[in-house]
Amino acid sequence: MMRRLLLAVVALGIVAGLAFWVVTMPRSISASALPARTANPANGEVMFNAGGCANCHASREDRTRLVGGLALKSPFGVFHVPNISPDPDDGIGRWTEAQFVTAMTEGTSPSGRHYYPAFPYGSYRTMRVDDIRDLFAYLKTLPAAQGRVRDHELPFPYNIRRAVGVWKALYLDGMPFTPDPSRSAEWNRGAYLVNGPAHCGECHTPRTALGGLIRDQALSGAPNPEGEGRIPDITQKALGDWTEDDFAELLTSGNTPSFDSVSGSMDLVIRSTSQLPESDRRAMAVYLKSVPGPR
Repeated sequence: MMRRLLLAVVALGIVAGLAFWVVTMPRSISASALPARTANPANGEVMFNAGGCANCHASREDRTRLVGGLALKSPFGVFHVPNISPDPDDGIGRWTEAQFVTAMTEGTSPSGRHYYPAFPYGSYRTMRVDDIRDLFAYLKTLPAAQGRVRDHELPFPYNIRRAVGVWKALYLDGMPFTPDPSRSAEWNRGAYLVNGPAHCGECHTPRTALGGLIRDQALSGAPNPEGEGRIPDITQKALGDWTEDDFAELLTSGNTPSFDSVSGSMDLVIRSTSQLPESDRRAMAVYLKSVPGPR
């Protein structure tokens, strides 16, 4: 009897281990899945500014020098932002286009390891693949910058990368952006930018204990992951008296209707959004004005 029980426990353990291995397997996109096309670096620059890539990856002296190194504090430990310049040794100079698309949409590195979701691929995966490919083309036009970034500082069990596959299974919905036919083209452009490349919800949306976004409370504010203060609610529940012009002005100058101005990390965001075409800032404003907030 004990022998059978022991064999059953071992069998269950093997099955559980195999299930964990399959569920947590990193996914990738092959080069054959990307049809031939001519990249548009100019559009890639728009995606670069919408995504605020320079906010985390660039040196403070030059927003085109993507040397990385910024330390992002979180309840799970400290993440060190990587070098994404075209440097072949310290950056992404040896990456293929398919590897870049894989990183942005699947959160998988060229070596086949999970990226931690401090890299907001949960939002980037909603982007159009052509926009991601254009972004890659633009990044290749920027200067190569030497500088190897230190490893993340994460305690057990968060330092087990394979377990990120469980997080992906729970929170990575895999849904690309789908335009709402009942809305205007301007609103849809704003929704795409806010929820995709600009990944506003990554900071302004509350999270579960495991770090997944609580999507039915999107943009309603969240604790500051660095432990100081709170990321504000930017829905109409909190900012109902703001006009579309007010939102557009904030994205342009950082100034609010109450004659105040943003500071901290949001100041860096404005440095990027201010570089967007005025039509894109207006589209983002139109969308933000429409977000009612949680019930």
